[in-house]
Amino acid sequence: MTKKPKIISISNQKGGVGKTTTTINLATAMVSFDKRILIVDLDPQGNASTGLGIDNKKRENNIYKALTSQRKIDDCISETIIPNLKIIPSTVDLSAVEIEFSNINKRELVLKSIFQELKEDFDYILIDCPPSLGLLTINAMVASSEIVVPLQCEFYALEGLSQLLKTVELIKSNLNSNLELKGIVLTMFDSRNKLSKLVENDVRKHFENKVYKTVIPRNVRISEAPSHGLPVLLYDTNCFGSKAYASLSAELILQEEKSYG
Repeated sequence: MTKKPKIISISNQKGGVGKTTTTINLATAMVSFDKRILIVDLDPQGNASTGLGIDNKKRENNIYKALTSQRKIDDCISETIIPNLKIIPSTVDLSAVEIEFSNINKRELVLKSIFQELKEDFDYILIDCPPSLGLLTINAMVASSEIVVPLQCEFYALEGLSQLLKTVELIKSNLNSNLELKGIVLTMFDSRNKLSKLVENDVRKHFENKVYKTVIPRNVRISEAPSHGLPVLLYDTNCFGSKAYASLSAELILQEEKSYG
């Protein structure tokens, strides 16, 4: 690896908030900016792998085998149908890591250490975290410089966020001083619903410029795309969901370029 990629964890311990959907579609849109992207599917459910059309039979080399030193990390990278977008897939075996690593020293640093062995060049690594704040998510945060949080526009949205941010601060204090909250993505926004607007206003009031301007709408095409093994940007390029993720990727990349300018 001749250049150091920007590593971003896409994380929220609450399930069903659009975390995997955001990972897949953000990555797909970022490729259009001439970026080389690697997705790491760190969720034992393997939804990011499925959503990019990686069949279960093609996941023999996966993130579990890389973490447990059964395979080198570069050997676990799979091509997708999208040029310059690759993935390290996941299988249900990954759920055993929490137990298997319980007696290992520096178990929070395993993912970071295998990233250092990566030989292939990428501009960004996006980690699709599991819906928990367990050892896998901690490994992701320790390996990352930034965290992006998808937040569903619903009544209990802010409750889970406070616990996540406490975890980020603990990791920052003890394991990774470089970690920062890069941004919050509001997902499943329904413009016909007063609650969505109330949640948006509340989140923007609390977190100000940490909330991306782009809002991801509740959109049936976004929901349909994974069953076809496609990002929504390929499934229906012109739908509102696709346009929103294209806008989000532009916003994130512009934010990065300003930061490192």
